[in-house]
Amino acid sequence: MARFISTGSCVLDLPMNLPHFPTRGGDVIAKSAGAVVGGGFNVVSAVARQGIETLLASPLGTGANSAQVRLALEAEGIEHVGETLVGDTGLCLTLREPDGERTFITTLGVEAEPSHDEFDSIDVREGDVVYVSGYDLAYPSSAPVVSRFAANLPEGVRLIVDTGPIVNEIAPEHLKPVLARCDLISLNRREAGLVADMTGVSERFAAIRSLVSEECHALVRAGSEGCWVQVRAGAVPERVPAFSFTVVDTTGSGDAHTGVVAASLMDGLDLIEAIRRGNVAAGMSVERLGPARCPSRSEIDDYLAAH
Repeated sequence: MARFISTGSCVLDLPMNLPHFPTRGGDVIAKSAGAVVGGGFNVVSAVARQGIETLLASPLGTGANSAQVRLALEAEGIEHVGETLVGDTGLCLTLREPDGERTFITTLGVEAEPSHDEFDSIDVREGDVVYVSGYDLAYPSSAPVVSRFAANLPEGVRLIVDTGPIVNEIAPEHLKPVLARCDLISLNRREAGLVADMTGVSERFAAIRSLVSEECHALVRAGSEGCWVQVRAGAVPERVPAFSFTVVDTTGSGDAHTGVVAASLMDGLDLIEAIRRGNVAAGMSVERLGPARCPSRSEIDDYLAAH
């Protein structure tokens, strides 16, 4: 049976709810509910909740943060197949504004230190889906490892890439080989704009298409508009409408979308129906506080049955 293998690094998320951003040199009183597991965990938990066998290949450490990540993985039935390094998992400070928009500040830990030997030993099988996050292509210590691994995946293995918000900080020698190999690329409107700036191509799908293969599916997540998709080169971009949800916290909504799209494709659904389910997952997740709030398969089924 096909498996979902993620190279996306997990971090410990420290969410802060702000009334507004402080001025430079100023201060603001925030509210926090304590640390939760986030980062790459958002995607693997989303996939696992759809009933897909899910593996995490990024490193974990020996400290308290990594112990919390391990407990979260175990609770979701996710197998860790990466290496264990002396040290600890990094932190992500998530600053959430009243409208649900969030801004991140990340400190790196052992999750950003995979080795070529460890990734070369990953048992990738025909039919598997491999997921890569742009974050890990941007970190200097992980970029060469993740890029080489993803760019050289064997035939019969699908590669999904989520560019992430710092796609413009990824070195071309690490980004281009991965995007040339990927079968599905997912990014939000802001990230698509960054790709347009990077390539000098103003039309966003044309900019994305300049970096990926003709057959690659290109998805641009557009919040309340839904998701735009160009199935292949030359196809007219199509909008898959969103459903109506009340935004509380957008943290991890893109990850929920990507995870459910991936799981749905692995279940044999066509791309448009997979995106439709992803739209439901993203919408339901924004109504919940926290980073890893993707609904289960049955919750999505029930919502679609009622709508």
